[in-house]
Amino acid sequence: MENDKILCFDAHLDISMNAMEWNRDQRWTVEQIRESEKGMTDKPDRGRNTVSFPALREGNVGLVVATQISRVVKPGSPIPGWYSQEQAWAQTQGQLQWYRTMEEAGEMKQIVDSQTLNESLALWENPDEKTPICYMLSLEGADSIISMNHLERAYSYGLRAIGPAHYGPGVYANGTDSSGKLNAKGIELLKTMEELDMILDMTHLNDDAFWHALDIYHGSIWASHNNCRHFVDHNRQFSDEMIRELVNRNAVIGVALDAWMMVPDWIRGVSTPKDRNVTLDIMVDNIDHICQLAGDSRHVGVGSDLDGAFGNEQCPYDLDTIADIRKLPALLQKRGYNNSDIQNIMHGNFIRFLQSFFE
Repeated sequence: MENDKILCFDAHLDISMNAMEWNRDQRWTVEQIRESEKGMTDKPDRGRNTVSFPALREGNVGLVVATQISRVVKPGSPIPGWYSQEQAWAQTQGQLQWYRTMEEAGEMKQIVDSQTLNESLALWENPDEKTPICYMLSLEGADSIISMNHLERAYSYGLRAIGPAHYGPGVYANGTDSSGKLNAKGIELLKTMEELDMILDMTHLNDDAFWHALDIYHGSIWASHNNCRHFVDHNRQFSDEMIRELVNRNAVIGVALDAWMMVPDWIRGVSTPKDRNVTLDIMVDNIDHICQLAGDSRHVGVGSDLDGAFGNEQCPYDLDTIADIRKLPALLQKRGYNNSDIQNIMHGNFIRFLQSFFE
């Protein structure tokens, strides 16, 4: 298969957040969305989006992990969010209904089990401009889960993966730029997730919570969008020790394209991708580092996080839209990766993970 026709599995896209909070119609082209946002200044990435359904199809990014996301914060928090779990839950339900509406329109198809995974793979054997984007539902940050009854309801509508934390302190766990193990509610959350047979997403857990979660969770584990501390020494990234332990747990790590996670000392709103020479080669550096630690190519993939509250002002400058993910196989080939390795990284690892998970 030609490099630019290889199926890509992207393990982290905030598609509904962009639709509901940024008011982006994902059926439009990236260029149409950018044009609609000309002159808008309410968010730093206005007019700089990289993701839409046409761009996903152009890049053969056919299977994705799509999120619900809604954080709970206290008044005065520098991090945006909602003041109650009830508000946060309602926000995620609006995002869910957007996915449902896109399914009704034929634009998306949900993956919830082995049958729907196999159906999705069959659809993307010979895709066209109308092939639905096939998605598995994940929750980024568990703050919106009001109770374990709500978690069970979420499982019933197809939620299959949860990252307990996001940025800062959370209801169940503390995330990026914070410290401390899981609290009692977090322990209960993981216990219920294990009973339901869900995937624990290790992304955004601070170091204390990361090791605590590994100690108490015995179910399936992955990291949807994480890079290597070896290149950017920040708690948002995984240390080599963390990566080795995830490999030991048969996890797959999705490598992200947020520039501040790709080069050290990035200054938001000041640094630019060209000035800092942020290219897709740095993504390959992270992929290669994980492969070297693992001893094979079976534990890493793509978790781009594109349009995750940033646009092309904060991602590789040789990527205009998510369709440019198709440049990745050639870059991997230049590093000596063979066709089997490239297939693993582009889609095979996450697909095998899900096939085993759904058995």
